[in-house]
Amino acid sequence: MQPNTKRVCALLPVLIFSMCAVAQKPSDTTAPIHLTLEQVWDKAAQHNKKVQMAHIRVQTSEESLKDAKAERLPEMDVSGAYARVTNMPMYEDGFFHTPTQYPVLHNYYKVGGDAYFNIYNGNKTNLEIQKGQTEHAITKEQENLTLSEVKFSAAVCYLDLVRSCRFKELIAKDIEDQQKQLAHIQELQKNGVVLKSDVLRAQLRLSRQQMGMVQIDNDIAIARQRLAILIGDDENERIDADSMLTDGNAIPGSYEEYLNIAGTHAFQLKISAGESELKKLSLKRVKANVSPKVGLFAEYNFSYPQIMFYPYADAAYGLGMYGVKASFPISSFYHNKHKEKAAVLELKREEVAHEETGDVIRQQVKEAYLRYKEALTRIDVAETNIKQATENARIVNNTYFNQLSLVTDLLDANTQMLQTRFDLVSAKIAARVQYYQLQKVIGNL
Repeated sequence: MQPNTKRVCALLPVLIFSMCAVAQKPSDTTAPIHLTLEQVWDKAAQHNKKVQMAHIRVQTSEESLKDAKAERLPEMDVSGAYARVTNMPMYEDGFFHTPTQYPVLHNYYKVGGDAYFNIYNGNKTNLEIQKGQTEHAITKEQENLTLSEVKFSAAVCYLDLVRSCRFKELIAKDIEDQQKQLAHIQELQKNGVVLKSDVLRAQLRLSRQQMGMVQIDNDIAIARQRLAILIGDDENERIDADSMLTDGNAIPGSYEEYLNIAGTHAFQLKISAGESELKKLSLKRVKANVSPKVGLFAEYNFSYPQIMFYPYADAAYGLGMYGVKASFPISSFYHNKHKEKAAVLELKREEVAHEETGDVIRQQVKEAYLRYKEALTRIDVAETNIKQATENARIVNNTYFNQLSLVTDLLDANTQMLQTRFDLVSAKIAARVQYYQLQKVIGNL
């Protein structure tokens, strides 16, 4: 094989991966839109479909509450009737003899109305209103929980985009450095200072980095689409993230402080407390079944003919009544016994579930708190590793070009330095994610 042919074969991996990178580079030429995380959260709160569904549930519960309050208003009905009345046979001598036909007025009309106003029914109306208010409060907290979860998902997606963009910058800088280093190694190989294998290994590492750039471009495109769909924007829209978001992580407070905040702000605890309140109201409503029912009523009717009172008359008449109605369900004393026991057990079960929710919240706060502190420690370690890897790369670079070390040492040092930079970016992203996770758990997101 001729020397030129060998050189073409050696450069073939670089050419192939370069062509792949060009072929797979996103073709979208639309102008990118720069969004901060706060702007992403605002868009998600307005356009995210899960948030919109939660808001509709809140509106539904509000209408249900208004309907419960409307039960305090009196019940009113109007009615009318027309009938065709037949003759009335009178069997004076028994059914086996011809009856005497007594003529009647064949047209019957009735128009009237009635009203009922509840005075007391075991406080069921007020209990129903309290139930509606509690359900409305629960749906509000469920909406807040949904919004918090959506904001956390948007933050994770946004930070994924930030990480991919930072990785792309690091790989691009590394490819630029590797190209310069490859050119230097090729010059040394021409002068017979280093072996051909050094050039091939340097080319192989460069081709891998170029292929890594293709993967990073795809990661960015996927993260942009996910984020755009999450906030209700066009999925083909190019979103640029704030690359400085990972700087300046907040210093965590004490675990007890976060636990106290969660005790009053955690959405899951508020929802659980509301569910327990619903069970208490349900028990009160069951107990109210053994209560009298008292109300005012009134009715008035126009009828024709007058056949209600004797003597009957071929004339229209009006008749009205008003007064007080009262009733007492005696059968509830034995029908209500097991219903009340079941309601008591349901309340106890819900109280246990509320305690379990508190245990889960404490565990989540503890985990998120420790993971956040762990992530901050990883940042310090990653920064130290970068300093060490940079110094190591500088030393190996000098020793290699002075023929005191192997090319594998040089490539390993470059890889380690790039990896430590990746680790620092990943540590900062992880710390920010854990911070938002902690804020979500305590109800501050």
